[in-house]
Amino acid sequence: MPETPVSPGPATTSPASSASTPPKVLAVIPARGGSKGVPGKNLASVAGVPLVVRAVLACRSARLVTDVVVSTDDPAIAAAARSSGADVVLRPAGISGDTASSEAAVLHTLDAHPDTDVVLLVQCTSPFLTREDIDGVAAAVVEDGAETAVTVTPFHGFLWRESIEDGVGGGQGMGHDKAFRPRRQDRPQDFLETGAAYAMDAEGFRTHQHRFFGRTALVRTDPARVLEIDEPHDLERARALAPVLDRLPTPTRDDVDAVVLDFDGTQTDDKVLIDSEGRELVAVHRGDGLGIAALRRAGLKLLVLSTEQNPVVAARARKLQIPVLHGIDRKDLALKQWCEENGIDPARVLYAGNDVNDLPCFALAGWPVAVGSAHDSVRAAARAVTRTPGGEGAIREIAAWLLGPELNHTPQPHHTPA
Repeated sequence: MPETPVSPGPATTSPASSASTPPKVLAVIPARGGSKGVPGKNLASVAGVPLVVRAVLACRSARLVTDVVVSTDDPAIAAAARSSGADVVLRPAGISGDTASSEAAVLHTLDAHPDTDVVLLVQCTSPFLTREDIDGVAAAVVEDGAETAVTVTPFHGFLWRESIEDGVGGGQGMGHDKAFRPRRQDRPQDFLETGAAYAMDAEGFRTHQHRFFGRTALVRTDPARVLEIDEPHDLERARALAPVLDRLPTPTRDDVDAVVLDFDGTQTDDKVLIDSEGRELVAVHRGDGLGIAALRRAGLKLLVLSTEQNPVVAARARKLQIPVLHGIDRKDLALKQWCEENGIDPARVLYAGNDVNDLPCFALAGWPVAVGSAHDSVRAAARAVTRTPGGEGAIREIAAWLLGPELNHTPQPHHTPA
């Protein structure tokens, strides 16, 4: 979580925060097609999700961001951006080369969004950027009166630079006397710019045409998540760290009106036990049942939607006291009809699934969620992924996203006969 800006100074009221209507906060993600250090970098995948898509999803989940735009010259990047819910501004060749600045891309994007109050520059080369980082820099300008803001992390190292003295190479201390090394607690706190997210008052940015002007708020981020992908080894590090650090944006109760659940592999571990008379048994999780009950009490519409025509699905739905549609060939059509009949906007539906037959519903629902054991293609298409596998409390985890962490307790599983 980002902390309060390090040196915010006295609170002031920015033009954005004094408006009678909520300010327009535009997140701009520059993502050109050419990259020499890591070819195709912005479409490179970390944990099965392209870097540009990871940035879009983080921005879309941020509380203060109202619009997300990817600035690109590349058709494949544009397609990926649109598929993840961003708008696209096609960048002209004159500001798409190796020497083009990020500021040029942001200024060009602002021309298409003249009513913007606060503009964010978000770099998709920071794969572990969080919505808290984005809201942190946005809030510094929107709510705390800074003109600009930047994500930083505490830094305690000694910097050195190679120098030539009398024709001989050597090391020169930068910002410190190499003959004197004060203890960490005796040195002023330094901060390292992470390169992940910046925020600027839009009018000031148009005037100065640079990301730093006026008072700049420093917004702290988690040092463990700081990584910029500039070289191939950076991408390999990101892929290695993703299982530990990844936390894709998760929805809250304000984002969702209905929860639709696949059954096999989502509420179960995808295994079936068959007795000598052909009756099926599956393992379900008590925690999932408690989570579903809590969602029902919270007033969310609920549905079990399954391809399988199986008595065990109906039995489980009766136990959970929620409606079920099973034996469905086109789950997306059934989901669309159910939304129409219940007056639900599909954009406010959370759909949880695990396999490729869930992908058409992923394309329809505003919050496609893959359980932790889902197929790789399903994880890549999901807007959020549970840490918990299907059948081991994944639905309880989703309920905790929506209703609060007190639902994270996970009791032991039991077996439900057909």
